[in-house]
Amino acid sequence: MRIATAAATATVVALTLAAGIAVPAASASGTDPGAGAGASVDGFWRMDGYGTVLALDHGTYQEYQTTAVSCLKGDSARRTGPGTYTTGGDVMTVRLGHDGDHATLGTAGDVGHRELVRIPALPAACTRPTPKDPLTTFDVFWQSYEENYPFFAAKGVDWHAVRDEYRPQVHDDTTRTELFDIFSRMVRPLHDAHVAVQDGARVFAEGRPGTEIPDGELDARVKKFVVARDLAGALYRRDFANGRITYADLAGGDRIGYLRVSGFGGYLPDDKAPYAAQLAQLDRALNTVLTPERARHLHGLIIDLRINGGGSDALGVHIAQRLTDTPYIAYAKRARNDPKDPSRHTRPEPIPVLPAHAPRYTGPVAVLTGGSTVSAGETFAQALIDRPGRTIRIGRPTQGVFSDVLERALPNAMTAWLPNEEYLTDTGRTFDGTGIPPEVTVPVFTPEEFATGRDSAFDRAVEMLGARSTEH
Repeated sequence: MRIATAAATATVVALTLAAGIAVPAASASGTDPGAGAGASVDGFWRMDGYGTVLALDHGTYQEYQTTAVSCLKGDSARRTGPGTYTTGGDVMTVRLGHDGDHATLGTAGDVGHRELVRIPALPAACTRPTPKDPLTTFDVFWQSYEENYPFFAAKGVDWHAVRDEYRPQVHDDTTRTELFDIFSRMVRPLHDAHVAVQDGARVFAEGRPGTEIPDGELDARVKKFVVARDLAGALYRRDFANGRITYADLAGGDRIGYLRVSGFGGYLPDDKAPYAAQLAQLDRALNTVLTPERARHLHGLIIDLRINGGGSDALGVHIAQRLTDTPYIAYAKRARNDPKDPSRHTRPEPIPVLPAHAPRYTGPVAVLTGGSTVSAGETFAQALIDRPGRTIRIGRPTQGVFSDVLERALPNAMTAWLPNEEYLTDTGRTFDGTGIPPEVTVPVFTPEEFATGRDSAFDRAVEMLGARSTEH
């Protein structure tokens, strides 16, 4: 992320305070809090929310995933710089507070930070092995959701009744296949695309009814349709970032640009490429597309997120920085942090959008969304809601999953995936479950649209942006 000017930072803080959102001290000052001379991040830390304890010692980073009934090892990493740890391409940074007993954890590619508090030792459960039998595995699975999942009430699911129904079905002779099936049936009613059960290559996940979770096949089909139908007469068209980004100058005299983003990641053939390399690919695309001349002369820009499988929220904010001259708040992020009370959360952290030090387009934008707009595709759409200037959403509601995903190891080596965060508007609203609604509702890639060669969302965007351009 580019460094903001002092004036821009002050403006973002003022906007944040006006919205009534708490500002972490480090964010408000724009400085690294640091710690006294000789202070070290080594030691044991409990994360505020996320059910996690960290052990930092002699250049190693070890995560422990905790519940009231368990403690299991999670990710590990090695130190690559002062307070910086790297694993599998992910870069994590721990910054000490002034007192040395508080710190923040940030991960490249994520937005926001996680608060850490120093503790004297690992919890006792982390010093002994956890049994791997089916019943213990069931209890850890249930407890992981009980302590972290924020949306049981909103989904109308009584998680305690779920335990009462399924726990008697588990015994010492329950097979892995049977247990996987039980877990899948337990979470199916959530209809949450950020909830999954994994056992090796076997995965259960299910999105909101009436929607389709995007995959490579759907993306390729839609892209072929759009190129043939909507971009056939384009004055200029080019793919970027391993084909995940397409830009075109549309034919006609309205000077409308079209930017299709099918994901916020996968920008390189190496699917494990680090965030810095992904960001570099995005910047190459944006620098090629948003030239000073094009930024001055475009009368409208269509941003197509209808097939977007998500990825890095930070990449979405990075694009938003190229679409404004005025700092503003994209959203605020908070996590559930009380295992016994789902109404309690971490302090909301505002996520700023600061104008990029590069050519920017600040004119009218039409954002196309649908049920296959998922995760980081949705947080990007949310980041444009309060964008200064004219932005309109066209299509169908997004999928309705925003949180980073907790990956929780189970004693028998299965994995549970679940969200524990909310992304808030300036009025404290979240779009989890329902998705972000469009302002103009039209069909999105229905069988009828494909069969008749129609693209109602694209056509409406061209119509509205074209009408807007004639007003000026």
